[in-house]
Amino acid sequence: MLRGIRGAATVKNNSKDDIWKAAQLLVTKILSANEISLDNVGAIIFTSTNDLTAAFPTAGLRQLPGFNFVPLFDAQETFVEGSMPLCIRVLILADINKNSSEIHHVYLDDARKLRPDLCK
Repeated sequence: MLRGIRGAATVKNNSKDDIWKAAQLLVTKILSANEISLDNVGAIIFTSTNDLTAAFPTAGLRQLPGFNFVPLFDAQETFVEGSMPLCIRVLILADINKNSSEIHHVYLDDARKLRPDLCK
């Protein structure tokens, strides 16, 4: 069954290293928490706030083994005044046998404030 799994992370600096590390950590934590194999991932979509201009999150994910065949996509988050800065959000579309209530969404660092209802 196709499911969407959400997550977000913030970075301290607008640097390639920070953006890549955050993207890698976020996705690997989501896959691990939901016991998802890369073979079951249909696509991964990232958005970044407009203050993150140093790198594409997907480029960081491509540095990890196995991600060369996963469709990845980057987009810029819609700017909303007062929204969380330096934030990367992700949507992973995967074929998994879990009900919506069994999905573990992952929010790291300051991004935990975005969905306190989903953060344990």
